[in-house]
Amino acid sequence: MCSVTNSFRPPSVPLISVDPYFSVWSAADRLYDQHTVHWTNKRHSMAGIIRIDGKSRRFMGKVEMADETANEETPVLEQQSLKVEPLITTYVFEGDGIQLEVNFTTPLLLDDLDVLSRPVSYMTFRVHSVDGEPHDVQVYVDISGELARNTPDQLLSWFRTELNDNITAMFMGTKEQPVLQRIGDDTRIDWGYAYLVSQQSENVHTAIGSYQIRRQFIEKGCLPPKDADSSTNDAATDIPVMACVIDFAQVDDRQKSHYVIAAYDDIHSIEYFGKPLPAYWRREGTSFEDMLSLAVTEYEEIHDRCTAFNRQLIQESIEAGGDKYADLLSLAYRQAIAAHKLVCDENGEILFLSKENFSNGCIATVDVSYPSIPLFLRYNPELVKGMMRPIFRYANSPSWTFDFAPHDVGCYPKANGQVYGENKLEYQMPIEECGNMLIMAASVCLYEGRADFAREHWDLLTKWAAYLKENGLDPDNQLCTDDFAGHLAHNANLSIKAIVGIGAYAALCSMLGEKDASVYSNHAQQMASDWETLAYANDHYKLTFDSSEESWSLKYNLVWDRLFGLNLFSASIREQEMEYYKVQQHKYGTPLDSRNTYTKADWLVWCASMANSKADFEQMIQPLWLVFHESASRVPLTDWYDTITGNQMNFQNRSVVGGFFIQLLHPTTWKPAAIAETKVGRS
Repeated sequence: MCSVTNSFRPPSVPLISVDPYFSVWSAADRLYDQHTVHWTNKRHSMAGIIRIDGKSRRFMGKVEMADETANEETPVLEQQSLKVEPLITTYVFEGDGIQLEVNFTTPLLLDDLDVLSRPVSYMTFRVHSVDGEPHDVQVYVDISGELARNTPDQLLSWFRTELNDNITAMFMGTKEQPVLQRIGDDTRIDWGYAYLVSQQSENVHTAIGSYQIRRQFIEKGCLPPKDADSSTNDAATDIPVMACVIDFAQVDDRQKSHYVIAAYDDIHSIEYFGKPLPAYWRREGTSFEDMLSLAVTEYEEIHDRCTAFNRQLIQESIEAGGDKYADLLSLAYRQAIAAHKLVCDENGEILFLSKENFSNGCIATVDVSYPSIPLFLRYNPELVKGMMRPIFRYANSPSWTFDFAPHDVGCYPKANGQVYGENKLEYQMPIEECGNMLIMAASVCLYEGRADFAREHWDLLTKWAAYLKENGLDPDNQLCTDDFAGHLAHNANLSIKAIVGIGAYAALCSMLGEKDASVYSNHAQQMASDWETLAYANDHYKLTFDSSEESWSLKYNLVWDRLFGLNLFSASIREQEMEYYKVQQHKYGTPLDSRNTYTKADWLVWCASMANSKADFEQMIQPLWLVFHESASRVPLTDWYDTITGNQMNFQNRSVVGGFFIQLLHPTTWKPAAIAETKVGRS
């Protein structure tokens, strides 16, 4: 069974992927080609070196930190393969009679929020002889202080402690510790502490000191006898590292293995309407040390569970969309989850807060949550509720004065109220966000077969449905989620969102026994009929109602009409659109609309999922696979790129790639409990 196949070259490879801050990637074909980086592509150096019979070979990162250094880099142990599965990245290296396998496992198990929320990632090293001869082998791995600061001028302190069960933990962080003070987009965390954790053994040695200890190991095969003084290193040039050496001693053809843990204690994770909140795993008072001990104790079980989940998801995605689709989901899974932070509010309810990466840094952005929900509906719809709760709370506050839904609740990590567009009316997304919130609420309730969650927020949902009923058919000049394209009046795709949002509200009314169910379902049906007349352009449907018949756009919002079984729009509309998208397709996919050659990856997959056959779905997916395979933009998955050149336009490492999972919600395989009772449109 394969995942990301050896023939697929990811633009950037996830190594550590916990949350928007604790994140390390390899933006290169081979793990040793470049320093490892944060998802922003700022250096987050980790190094890996193996000594085989006294000869040192590099397998991860680079040794030298100064660009102007004259020292030559250490020779490498040749990389043989790379495999990226949903939860595990595996590299295999070989040389000098030894094969080394390195696993990076971040256990983002969506059915176990305690494990998912732990700020822990495992690095496992497996070695064996491949030439029939025994070899003397030591493996060195380190984590640099760059993981715990935003800029090179920030001074670091470091420490070590011994935990229960013979566990050694080294940790470092900035001296100033400005907890939750830094906000914004292109930033790294500069509070809390990065950890390197290992089990104590006579064959395991650890040290903290200047990055020059890498070269000491290369030349002498050992670490310094004691840790460096945390007050001696120059912040910018003599970067400290936490290092661990595993002495495998004599290695034959029987595999030997050992693992270490990278972890991060962020102390407080989110500021929520003025109150600092710890991570979810801390909700019952668990200490960081106890959490680490659990992570060690449960290593084997967690690794087995991750392996089983990988196998299940890969098989399911191949069946639903083919090998290339499986590649995309394997690469998107950790990214989509780790662009969030999981916490609890004062009532113990889950908050699952996204960061709008490489955009404006907004937190809990509604139109970022909306495209991401297929992944979470498939595996844990409670997390969709966690995306919506901050919006409901803010919309119910005196601070929000509009009749439509907010865009966000702040700038990460401070969720204290909307910041988008300076809260000016002309920069809002009224139809967009009302439709998103109604569709998201319906998706959760239909999936679970009960509408308790909608009942809790009924007044707001009713207000937003009324807004769409009044304003949604022919939208005024306004932004939609594709705000980079600018304001647009009479937006046909945005009108679809309003119509489906009203249909979703009618379905919720039916579930709750509300008398307005028929009023809203009838209105949605009439709007859909009017839409077809307004948007019709012979062999497709227009970009805007007032534009020429040559205009067109991806009608990705149609997907929920099909998934919810609302049947507000004729199936022929979807079929005509799908055929037209094929005609407009470039090498790297179909553009977002007729105004430009760029597209959005999430919307491409949504449109592909409306295909009537797996073959048609694969035809639309292939260009998306190709752009990530060939693009010169070596970043975590971008969702906005040019369909002719393949170049990234902007955006990277965003949660919206959770939308890639929408094919797993296909009506033939996805059976939400209440959908059969909610048909409000055509038969």
